[in-house]
Amino acid sequence: MKLALPRLLLIDDEPALAAFVAKAAGMCGFEPIIAERDGQFRNLFREQRPQMVALDLGMPVDGIELLRFLAEEEFREPVLIISGFDRRVLESAYRLGEALGLQMVGPLEKPARLEQLEEILNRVRPTLVP
Repeated sequence: MKLALPRLLLIDDEPALAAFVAKAAGMCGFEPIIAERDGQFRNLFREQRPQMVALDLGMPVDGIELLRFLAEEEFREPVLIISGFDRRVLESAYRLGEALGLQMVGPLEKPARLEQLEEILNRVRPTLVP
C-alpha cells in the first residue's frame, strides 16, 4: 500500500525554477503540483486542496492577489514565498500573509539555494497530514 504524500502546489512563471522547487519538494517527501497561471492555480487548489503552497510574487498575476485568494479559501497550511523581489518587499508580503491569517514560512529570495529550500520543506513536512 502506497502512503499518501502531502501535496505542495506551486506557481511560478519560470519553468526552470518551478521544476527545481518541484524536484526539491519530491526529494523532501511531497507530491509537487505545478501551476503556470493564476486560473490553473486556483482550479488545482480547489480540486486537490494542497497541504502546502509555494508562490512567486512577481508573475503576470500578482502574488499578493494569490495570498488574498488563499485567505478567502481559509487555507491554514504553510505558504512559502519564493521571489526575486527586494528583501523588503518579501518581508512586507510575508507580514501581509500573516495579517490575512496565513501560516507563512520563508520567504526565500531567488535564486533560491537548494539547502535553504530543503531546510524549510524538511521542517514543515512532519507537521502536515496528507
